[in-house]
Amino acid sequence: MKILYFAWLRERLNRNEEDVAPPAEVTTVGDLIDWLAESDEAATLAFEKRHLIRAAVDGRLANHQTSIAGAATVALFPPMTGG
Repeated sequence: MKILYFAWLRERLNRNEEDVAPPAEVTTVGDLIDWLAESDEAATLAFEKRHLIRAAVDGRLANHQTSIAGAATVALFPPMTGG
């Protein structure tokens, strides 16, 4: 699965994307964020306010309860504003 990072997540993690293979117990966007947050100190800090992070699974907006089963790409980004 490819994880894409945008805006301040990309800056804090110092990477645009990464390929990961989450364990079987990681089944939702929220689980994925929690799992990623445990991976290193930068991720722990970047995902500190998990409730603010938005996601898209295979190009479709998703909430933290959305399944990631079979997903090829998960994009993670901060809240957006229009204008």
